[in-house]
Amino acid sequence: MSIHENLLGGPPPTHLPDEPEPRELLAAGTSPAEVAAKYPTSSLAWAQLADEAFEAGRVVESYAYARTGYHRGLDALRRSGWKGHGPVPWEHEPNRGFLRALHALARAAQAIGEQHEYERCSTFLRDSSETAAQILG
Repeated sequence: MSIHENLLGGPPPTHLPDEPEPRELLAAGTSPAEVAAKYPTSSLAWAQLADEAFEAGRVVESYAYARTGYHRGLDALRRSGWKGHGPVPWEHEPNRGFLRALHALARAAQAIGEQHEYERCSTFLRDSSETAAQILG
């Protein structure tokens, strides 16, 4: 038996393909807006835009950025074989953009009083990666 074997019989973890270019640009200090324009499918760029907007008090803008990153991530997950549920491990770095966008969407939804969306996204985050839910808060 492998240490990574799923004993509950659920779907295997989904690991998004690595896209190092946007991650490297962001790490080098390129603005998230510039990265999102060049790599519009990068959930990480949209998640960073959402974080910046939220920190600046632009909550509706944060919500829009987060929703874009979330949907870009869902598209990538489906292309990677995800069937609508199952683990999306934080430990796999390419998954972090989607998980961060999902967290940002929950946070912004709560801030604008959209309680149902907040609860749905928070549950989805915990169900996808308990580690991400703990790290992101």
